[in-house]
Amino acid sequence: MAVIEVRLPQLGMGMVDGQVTQWLKSPGESVAAGEPLVAVDNGKATVEVESPATGRLRRIVVPTGATAPVGDVLAEIESA
Repeated sequence: MAVIEVRLPQLGMGMVDGQVTQWLKSPGESVAAGEPLVAVDNGKATVEVESPATGRLRRIVVPTGATAPVGDVLAEIESA
């Protein structure tokens, strides 16, 4: 099984980082490609980041309340 990294995308012009406001899934839970996985505040709005793959949420790297730069790994998904 492959491990896929969920990275923080640029969610607006000029966005350099984002704060994780809520994880919508917990480690061990199944996720589907395109399913909302995490809510991130980009300074102007809270946006849901979708899962890039179908599988199981293996690990959360950036916890709720923490800030990460654009491109950083937020979580890992073990593909099905």
